Formats: sequence, C-alpha cells, structure tokens
Amino acid sequence: MNKGKLIVISGFSGAGKGTVVKGLVDKYGYSLSVSATTRAPREGEVDGREYYFKSVSEFKNLIDYNGFIEWAQYVDNFYGTPRKFVEDEINAGRDVILEIEVQGAMNIKKQYPDAVLIFICTKDVDTLLERLHKRGTESEDVIHKRVIRAAEESEVISEYEYIVINDDIDTCIDTVNSIIISKHCRKEEREEFAKNLVAELRAYGK
Repeated sequence: MNKGKLIVISGFSGAGKGTVVKGLVDKYGYSLSVSATTRAPREGEVDGREYYFKSVSEFKNLIDYNGFIEWAQYVDNFYGTPRKFVEDEINAGRDVILEIEVQGAMNIKKQYPDAVLIFICTKDVDTLLERLHKRGTESEDVIHKRVIRAAEESEVISEYEYIVINDDIDTCIDTVNSIIISKHCRKEEREEFAKNLVAELRAYGK
C-alpha cells in the first residue's frame, strides 16, 4: 500500500484557511489532524474537534515526552501537532491535512521532505483586515498583532510549494484538492503501477 501524503496548509489569520480545510475534509474526505493549543476556546468550539485545549503545563509536558511532530508559539499561545495520529494515518495510506502556522510548517518540511506545503492568502491587505474585523472575536490590539504577524509570515511564503488566493471559497477548496491530486499522479508516485502495467501489456502481446 502506498503511504498517504502529509499536506501542510498555512495562511494569514483571517485568510480563511480554516474554512478551506473544513471544505476539503467535508467534500473530499481528507483526514484532519486536530492540533493542541493553549488558547481559550471560542464560542461554539469543542475540545477534540477544533482543537485539543490544553493548559500551558499540559502542553509543555507533551513537548517533554516528544508528543508533537511540531509545535510553535503564536500570539501569546502555543500550538502543536500530535505525532501518533499523523503517522498512523499516513502509514495506512490516507492523506492527512495539517493546518499550522509557518514556524511549524518549516519544522515539518525538515522532518517530512515529501510533505506538500500550501499557503492560503487574501488578494490584498484590505481584504485581510475586513475579514479579521468581521469575525468580531478579537480586540483591535489582537487584530493589530495578527497583521504584524502576517507581515512576518510573508517573508517565508517562498518556502511553500503552492500559494493559493482565497477570493472565492469554493474555488479555493477545489484548487487545493487539484494540487493534492496532481502530487499523487507524479511519475515518481506511480512508478510501481507503471512497471506492472508494462509487464501486463508485454505479456498480453506475446
């Protein structure tokens, strides 16, 4: 059985990457790795669904026991990707999506060179600000921090294989899915299949 692919999706806060990821899971059936975080749950969020919500001490304990394949600190909170689920899914031949920040994505790239890195962004800064304000969940100070952080993140966009502009959510979801399919169709991924097909055709022709 071929191993699944590890798909890393990052993006500016407010660019809609969470909505894109949800669409990929709902529409195309990808496995989603649920991250752990020390931030407080937002209204409607459920522990184990959106995130595993941890105290700082619980999170640091998991770091000590190598429980994360990556972790990072972002706007005063910690975020991490649990190791066991990801590796079990990949070994079972299923594609796994990680929705993580750029610092974690760079760590993943070092550990898993075959991971597919995709960055989601808005078409311009005005659209980003509009979406952040529309959420209505954060103070102006936090929004300001997120925009400053976006400026920092933009410095490493070139490290991602693909950059997708989320101007229309359905188009964005379908575009990301097409990218993943194309990675599976590369000749390196289908080498064994091609060899078997050639052998069958030669046998048929004898």
